[in-house]
Amino acid sequence: MSRAIVVMPAYNAESTLEATLSEIPESSVDEIILVDDCSSDNTVAIARDLGLTVVVHEQNLGYGGNQKTCYRLALERDADVVVMLHPDLQYDGKVVPVMIDLLRNDHCDVLLGNRIRTRHEALEGGMPVYKYIANRGLTMIENIWLGQNLGECHSGLRAYTRRVLETLPWERNSDDFVFDSQFIVQSVHFGFRLGDVPVPVRYMKEASSINFVRSSTYGLQTLWTLAQWTLHQTHLMQSPLFEPRD
Repeated sequence: MSRAIVVMPAYNAESTLEATLSEIPESSVDEIILVDDCSSDNTVAIARDLGLTVVVHEQNLGYGGNQKTCYRLALERDADVVVMLHPDLQYDGKVVPVMIDLLRNDHCDVLLGNRIRTRHEALEGGMPVYKYIANRGLTMIENIWLGQNLGECHSGLRAYTRRVLETLPWERNSDDFVFDSQFIVQSVHFGFRLGDVPVPVRYMKEASSINFVRSSTYGLQTLWTLAQWTLHQTHLMQSPLFEPRD
């Protein structure tokens, strides 16, 4: 029997977790797994009270490291579709069943939530101007470089088929934020079909967000990932990121 699982990489999400869960339509998923990356608040206790499957890291592994645990658990629990949803209320859980249906009906293999429908909407939703400009610039570069036409490449709402997670060597990716960019480039490299679904923009004080320095580092690491892919494609440098899984 096919199973749809939502995974939540969590860090200090006590104030937004319940509201995030309330937006996921009832009975639309078979299980919700929360992986806590050493939160200092009551995220774990609240998640358990809400009936989630909870796994707690003994030490902080970073955003990418947290996702690795999420995907390992989802595969172990026989998921055929996995949706990654941040528990900070930045993304609307009402689109989760839509993403699941699109993947199950073979329209795409990888889906991203697209927050950038118009400049006005993005800025009205609270997205900082510098993040909007960086998002638009990086997404344009990635689309041209990878031959894609995604509305946004930097969303924290993502959904994958089981075959994607069984094919990509995501265990070799960074434990930091660039994990997401590496995953996209790997998806293109291994021939999967990418698409997106519109979601509203929600920037608020409770939502997790990296600062300017971390954002700049992330942007440079994303460009280096693209360069690594090109070097790998032209056989000038072999990268384990684009080698088949063991």
